[in-house]
Amino acid sequence: MAGIYIHIPFCHQACNYCNFHFSTSRSKQELFVEALLVETRLNRFALEKVSSLQTVYFGGGTPSILTALQLRRIMDALHSSYTIDPSAEITLEANPEDINPKSLADWLALGINRLSVGVQSFDDDELKWMNRRHSGGDSRRCLDEISSSGFTQYSVDLIYGSPLQSEEILMQNIEVLSGYRVPHISCYALTAELRTALQHIIQKDPSQAPDPDVQAARFGIVTSQLTSLGYEHYEISNFALTGMRSRHNSSYWSGQPYLGLGPSAHSFDGLKIRRWNIANNSLYIQSLQQGVLPFEEEILTEDQALNERVMVSIRTAEGIDLNAMREQYGSEEAGRLLSMSGPYIREGYMALEDERLKLTDAGKFLADGIAAHLFR
Repeated sequence: MAGIYIHIPFCHQACNYCNFHFSTSRSKQELFVEALLVETRLNRFALEKVSSLQTVYFGGGTPSILTALQLRRIMDALHSSYTIDPSAEITLEANPEDINPKSLADWLALGINRLSVGVQSFDDDELKWMNRRHSGGDSRRCLDEISSSGFTQYSVDLIYGSPLQSEEILMQNIEVLSGYRVPHISCYALTAELRTALQHIIQKDPSQAPDPDVQAARFGIVTSQLTSLGYEHYEISNFALTGMRSRHNSSYWSGQPYLGLGPSAHSFDGLKIRRWNIANNSLYIQSLQQGVLPFEEEILTEDQALNERVMVSIRTAEGIDLNAMREQYGSEEAGRLLSMSGPYIREGYMALEDERLKLTDAGKFLADGIAAHLFR
């Protein structure tokens, strides 16, 4: 199931926790679109043997910042260069302040059939602390409008574990989403990434740092509440009602090929080659104005490929498939993984079910550390 990821590197303003590539200056937005159209025509890496696209994902940044005309030009370029399956999942990341009846109608008319909405919280004080542009009221309004727009597939992002977030606020956030019966919910622990405003805030005031113990408790609340409401916890940060998993993100976790377009976007051929575009808007534009694709590339070693598979598989509900590991890497490797997992199984952090190594609820918050221990 091959797909395309398109990185839109512009935002209205900078959230204090974000370390993705973006610019709050939109002076080069039209030049970027022109460059993106060139890259769409030139770049077929990872898709050369693919008959049709099953997913398209507009991420960022804030893709909803683009005009309907700019999005139409990009969609037209995609259709000109690739065959997009009629049933393809086409997702647009959008912030509440950009969502209104006209924008929703425009997006549907373009063939966009899924939204990923950056709500993060419904608490105004917490949103202000994060430097989000919208209010809790804006988010409720946009969810009302989505519900009556014709979009049946959409996801909402929540952040848990900020220093302003009480257990009561988190429960209220979940209650609001459950009231809308949101089809898909992504929940992320607040992290202080390098070179972000949050990192500087914490350097000046360490009390603003996320507390790991509090975050673990909040993660437990998220998991128990959403699963009790009928959501499938199909990946560490992702919950979906039946049939509403993100097809695009699921393809990442299953090692499918994908093409990344736009500055900082990554690509993978499904085997061992990874590429990533330059994370600089001006240089990206200049390069494509000259007809040159601005990427770097690496060829994964067998160990690197194996470790990546372990890292992504362990985060999913399906876990690490030992039979698949035997087939690709040999019985010795499957035995090593089973042996290394032994202590976690005995301590109740992992379980062996039908030749699959899976994290238990107790182990899910420790996923990264457990995965690192299983690396070769």
